[in-house]
Order: sequence, then C-alpha cells, then structure tokens
Amino acid sequence: MKIPFLGNRPEKRGAPDSEGIAELLAECELLRSHASRAGVQLDDTAASLEAVDQLVPRWRDDEEVLPWLGNDAGLYLGTVIVRTVPGAAWKIRPDGQPVVRLASGREFDVVASGQEWAASGVPELSQLYAEVAEA
Repeated sequence: MKIPFLGNRPEKRGAPDSEGIAELLAECELLRSHASRAGVQLDDTAASLEAVDQLVPRWRDDEEVLPWLGNDAGLYLGTVIVRTVPGAAWKIRPDGQPVVRLASGREFDVVASGQEWAASGVPELSQLYAEVAEA
C-alpha cells in the first residue's frame, strides 16, 4: 500500500505525527470486518494473529477483495509488531510504502507479507511475527 501523501514532507503544523500514522495504519477495516464476521476479535496482540491465520480464506475467490485484504493483513501484522516488539516503529519509505523498522535497523515489508499470506496462507502471520519478535 503506497501512501504518497505521507512521503518526504517537511514537518509542518498539522502534519501527521508518528502516533497519528500508526493509528491510520492500524485501522485495517476490511480485515477487522472479515474477522468479526467469523467471531474473531482483533485486539492487536500476537494471539490474535494466530486467530487470523485460522480464518477461512473465502477472499481468495474475489479478485477485487484479495489485494485489499492482503494490505490490511500486512498492516495488521505491522500494528501488532509495533505495539508489542520493543523498539519497533512504522517508517514510511520515500515511495510511500509503510514498513516496520526494528530496533536493529532492519526493515520489514509487512504489506508484501500480508499480500502473500492473503493469496496463499503461507507464511502464516503468526510465524512472521515470531520471526520478527526474535530478531
């Protein structure tokens, strides 16, 4: 998901701050809606990623929904990482792509991972989280 309006802009009065960006990226409305219909509450924890991994992937038959759900899955994974892994934070690349930057400096393209998960279920979001949390 590219967010060009968040790209290389100088800080201005009223410009989005890191908390505002994090809240915007955490919305994941489509994923939250799918999860809710399946009785899964997304509470921004690692355990909720396991529940998302267990959702029946009905979206794979819908070419319009698949990429959007993949974006949301990636952003949700990123939200969980940022909220639970010490030193992790959102970073918006110059091209507008949101990534998670770990305390080590390593960047993790969560949107690409979410799209892979939405399309095939592999790797699982909970497994990706575990790998990042150990890094």
